[in-house]
Amino acid sequence: MADLSLDARARHPITLPDGQVYPNTVWLDAVIDHPNIEVGAYSYYNDFGAVEDYAARLAPYLHKGAPERLRIGRFCQIANGARFITSSADHPKRWFTAFPFAVFDAAQMPYFAQEFAKGGDTVIGHDVWIGDGATILPQVTVGNGAIIGARAVVARDVPAYAVVAGNPARVVRRRFAPEIIALLEALAWWDLPLETIGALMPVLTSAQVEPLKNAVLEHRGAGAMPPPFDNGKNPSETA
Repeated sequence: MADLSLDARARHPITLPDGQVYPNTVWLDAVIDHPNIEVGAYSYYNDFGAVEDYAARLAPYLHKGAPERLRIGRFCQIANGARFITSSADHPKRWFTAFPFAVFDAAQMPYFAQEFAKGGDTVIGHDVWIGDGATILPQVTVGNGAIIGARAVVARDVPAYAVVAGNPARVVRRRFAPEIIALLEALAWWDLPLETIGALMPVLTSAQVEPLKNAVLEHRGAGAMPPPFDNGKNPSETA
């Protein structure tokens, strides 16, 4: 079995069988330099059009110095056309008008300063797959291992290892049983050294529970093992 070989320094990480570098896919942390965007290693984005500014393509409303941040974890997979609508795009919803007068007339800023200063972060966990054309709305948190369906509009938080689809996006199903999700969260393979992830490839590319348990014990220790589950429910959720 070959060692895992991922070049974190590459701008375009895919080389085709004929030796050509595939230009449409990029490691995001290699192409984004924005003070309000954090991207973990090995998270990629694919776009079928020419892109000059990847930060502006992904988060077009997030300006430098905005009160909010976009945080994307490690090993995320973001498809063509995905967009993050961050808090700076929001308009006042509690007032009698949603029109942002201060954007066009600075003299009105005293009315808007407090509202404009608000801004909750958008947080994407690790190993998240965001499908083609999906839209993530402001202040959403997407849990580890979640899958966002193509063209979904995500307005609420997404649990770890959930599959969501539609507009508004709703949970279609959980990818795994709760006890398996707890094991995956305990393993947190995305934080391990690359050589260790390579050694775990037979586990990660399977759905076998016992090897997953052994991986948690080996790499995180017995103290990281989640407590036993009863009838598929976490003990903390039972009386």
